[in-house]
Amino acid sequence: MAEISILLAEDDTDLRLGLIDLLELEGYRVLPCVDGTEALACYQREKPTLLLLDVMMPGKSGYDLCREIRKRDSQTPIILITAKGEEIDKVVGLELGADDYITKPFGLHELRARIAAMLRRVRPAQREESAELSDEIELAGIRIDRKNYCLHKGRGTVALTPREMNLLDAFLQHPNQVLSRNDLLNAAWGVDYFGTTRTLDQHIAQLRKKIESDPACPKIIQTVHGVGYRLGKIETE
Repeated sequence: MAEISILLAEDDTDLRLGLIDLLELEGYRVLPCVDGTEALACYQREKPTLLLLDVMMPGKSGYDLCREIRKRDSQTPIILITAKGEEIDKVVGLELGADDYITKPFGLHELRARIAAMLRRVRPAQREESAELSDEIELAGIRIDRKNYCLHKGRGTVALTPREMNLLDAFLQHPNQVLSRNDLLNAAWGVDYFGTTRTLDQHIAQLRKKIESDPACPKIIQTVHGVGYRLGKIETE
């Protein structure tokens, strides 16, 4: 799965640097731009996954960018950042083709949630159809009982939460395929969940404690830095 890249066009230096840190912490590749003209050139060159555009910028405004991009691209999500609170400004942005907007000042949690929700809405059409899974599946010497939400390791039985089972199902349906954090959030929490990827990472850590021989050096659920996770190729002894 391709790395998720976000084009960030913001002329306020402090805000831009803060947003870069936040988005990179979430695992996104950030393409920062200081004005609208640079942002348009970057979009044409990089083809980002999502655009985060300040409305009021020198050169070209966020509205100008939205209008030009929508002439050739109706799919890439666009979120406008605006300091204006009047309804008419929001309507103009949406009529020009923006998918969402966020008004300054905004909370970082809100921005994270809006980006994650937008990506989860647009990505399902890009995913392959899920394979049907049996009620019991063997994986690296472990027997996974999907019907009873548990797994059997040696002579022991370990209970799984419904979310952990949903995550395992997502991995089992796409073996050896990289799944982004947003794909996994969608699979386990649903497209309307407004949480952060840290919640996912915590659940992955708990799942690894139950399924890995050494959770500190995971071989079954592998991290793909900057993207997400994948179910690794397992060789049973």
